[in-house]
Amino acid sequence: MMSAKKILIGEDSSIIINLTKNVLAFENYQMKAARNGKLVLELLDKEDFDLILMDITMPVMDGLECIKQIRSMKDSKKSSLPIIAISGNLNNLSPEEFRKFGFDDFIQKPLDYDKVLATVKKHLS
Repeated sequence: MMSAKKILIGEDSSIIINLTKNVLAFENYQMKAARNGKLVLELLDKEDFDLILMDITMPVMDGLECIKQIRSMKDSKKSSLPIIAISGNLNNLSPEEFRKFGFDDFIQKPLDYDKVLATVKKHLS
């Protein structure tokens, strides 16, 4: 049996964290949450993950600064992890702009959990 895929959620909203965990738990994904970019980096330093879902707007360190640091990590497995942006997209960034920042995909808030599941599956298959 394959081991469960591990997903790291970088998100400051407890509601979004809990809903996302509940939806992804049906697919037996293991999840950890970090409430800001600094905590995402600390968890990533200690553990391996298969995918990161990351909010753009977080306190302490936002998602754009966090992804910049992840993409420049020396560990090539970690620096090339699939990272999906989740954002209200207040700056109206295009999918191409999210890719330029280093994101592999983008999901618009409010989150459509069918889309979250489909996007996660697409990047983990």
